[in-house]
Amino acid sequence: MRVIVTGGAGFIGSALVRYLVLDKGYDVLTIDALTYAGCEASLRAVEGRDSHRFLKADICDRAAMDTAIADFQPDRIMHLAAESHVDRSITGAADFVQTNVIGTFTLLEAARGYWNDLDQAAKAAFRFLHVSTDEVYGSLGDDGLFAETTPYDPSSPYSASKAASDHLAKAWERTYGLPVVVSNCSNNYGPYHFPEKLIPLTILNALEGKPLPVYGKGENVRDWLYVDDHARALDTIAEKGQVGETYNVGGRNERRNIDVVRRICAVLDELVPAEAPRDTLIEFVTDRPGHDARYAIDATKLEEELGWRAAENFDSGIEKTVRWYLENRWWWQPLRERYDGERLGLDAANVPA
Repeated sequence: MRVIVTGGAGFIGSALVRYLVLDKGYDVLTIDALTYAGCEASLRAVEGRDSHRFLKADICDRAAMDTAIADFQPDRIMHLAAESHVDRSITGAADFVQTNVIGTFTLLEAARGYWNDLDQAAKAAFRFLHVSTDEVYGSLGDDGLFAETTPYDPSSPYSASKAASDHLAKAWERTYGLPVVVSNCSNNYGPYHFPEKLIPLTILNALEGKPLPVYGKGENVRDWLYVDDHARALDTIAEKGQVGETYNVGGRNERRNIDVVRRICAVLDELVPAEAPRDTLIEFVTDRPGHDARYAIDATKLEEELGWRAAENFDSGIEKTVRWYLENRWWWQPLRERYDGERLGLDAANVPA
């Protein structure tokens, strides 16, 4: 099996690459532009292996994509390359439209050109997996779950750009017959997570005795998915998923943000005791614009039709995550020096407090 993974030096992408190479034994070409959140160090575990190659390239570069696909001759393309941070999208939406919309269009066209030239057996076996987010569905109330049939209702420039890319991927299947499958996942966490996101930021700030910022009152609810469970799900969807279908991937682990932060504090207090409980570092800060109240995924279709199950619950996954950060300063320290935890996404000149 020969697989191209775009965005493979990112958080979820690198977990997928490590799984495909080390656990599945596939030949993998990782394509990543190494923007701020791309980190080649996340691929250290597969460095030097004959079954893995790395290409620094932008998915918006059609010539580079055509050449990479033609040279590697993939059986699958798993498309994860995206700008992904909501806060950054609020003050820098242009990058999100360029990468997530134009980049996806460019990659779809490159894949279609390659697929059109395959023989019938290879055409039938080929898959293009477009990986997306539950944020395209908008916000839930206190009850209910996002299903694959939930209408799109994006709230941020990030989720709007991902919604647009989802529609492009589905349209390329319906119009051109390109064998596309789409996945939408809940919030991921785990090792190699860029330190601006809630869980790694909380872990590292708490270790250093810095304030732990929580938006609003911390009541926003997310469904948390351990990243290695997600990697297994993506491989399952690419292998068994039906062309033209969407599969939601969720961990069935709903938590309020404040409870996530408090759980991290408790785990750290147990593993690395401090003078005072770390939850005393929590600071509530002005909420961000368009902050969806609740996300929760119904993963029944993936579980029942394709046989996937999450292996980690939140408590087991968060302890593994905290331990990983304690043991892998080599990975996060250089990133921490680039990004030290300042709040992102609010431009005082343009966004109301």
